[in-house]
Amino acid sequence: MSFWNGKKVLVTGAGGFIGSHLAERLVQEGAEVTAFVRYGSSGSRGWLETSPHGPAMRFHHGDVSDRESVAAAMSGQDAVFHLAALIAIPYSYQAPRDYVRVNVEGTLNILQVAREMGGVPVVCTSTSEVYGTARRAPIDEEHPLQGQSPYSATKIGADKLAEAFALSFAQPVVVCRPFNTFGPRQSARAVIPTIISQLLAGPVVRLGSLDPRRDLNYVENTVEGFLACGASPDAKGQPFNFGSGREVTIGELVEIIARIMKVEPQVQVEDRRVRPADSEVMRLIASSERAKAAFGWTPRISLEEGLERTIAWMAANQDRFRPAEYAV
Repeated sequence: MSFWNGKKVLVTGAGGFIGSHLAERLVQEGAEVTAFVRYGSSGSRGWLETSPHGPAMRFHHGDVSDRESVAAAMSGQDAVFHLAALIAIPYSYQAPRDYVRVNVEGTLNILQVAREMGGVPVVCTSTSEVYGTARRAPIDEEHPLQGQSPYSATKIGADKLAEAFALSFAQPVVVCRPFNTFGPRQSARAVIPTIISQLLAGPVVRLGSLDPRRDLNYVENTVEGFLACGASPDAKGQPFNFGSGREVTIGELVEIIARIMKVEPQVQVEDRRVRPADSEVMRLIASSERAKAAFGWTPRISLEEGLERTIAWMAANQDRFRPAEYAV
């Protein structure tokens, strides 16, 4: 029987890319899921709008930066997976205050309410961007944190709040650090759907820098890492990396995707897609040895298999993407 069977679990950011996959998987594991989705006048549930598992979930519409909304959603919960965040790096250059409000203050609200409720366990979502460009490789959890964008700075702040609540108040909290998760439902703000959507429309691929190296991990692997973190009694108070341990340049990634799609790409570098020089993270590659030692996590699905699944999904959902536009 699954650890999550019968447990009441809140997922913030449940309508998003990773959050929707996690919420669905928790339903499959037998959990009673409350999906926290951002309030909007349309009442949208994001990617869970048409999910076959949606009817099994309770939906809470709110905003994690509003403490009262958070408290109402967390009432009676056995555990919280906190994924709600502003995530686009280019937009963080334009609206850093919004990133502080959602990513830092929102995380503080989750942690404070969890503590006041007697220590409800919380799994906080981080990002490999907190490490900045690798000073040593592979990157383990002891690697220095570097705020090379407003986005990464706010995620470092959120991570440090989680650490502080664990050390100061013995709050049960664990930090998951996915490395470049990809898969179905990811928006065109990320590089893989940017490449695939353009190749589905024609041979021209417009990108920023082709030299950064990334550790790309399929979304099902990441979700399994979240579930393992939340279920492990030895995970509390620590960060855990979840990556493949394999790095590819953006240029190499284009070649891999084009080969799977059987097209000859024409790559064009656009200045507007290039990050400021000192803000670009040039190399990310994970050591996930801590997760492997703590609860036996290793990625099951390879880059190529994950790309094949993602390409198939995007080919069936081309109307959701605007390949001619630069998504910030």
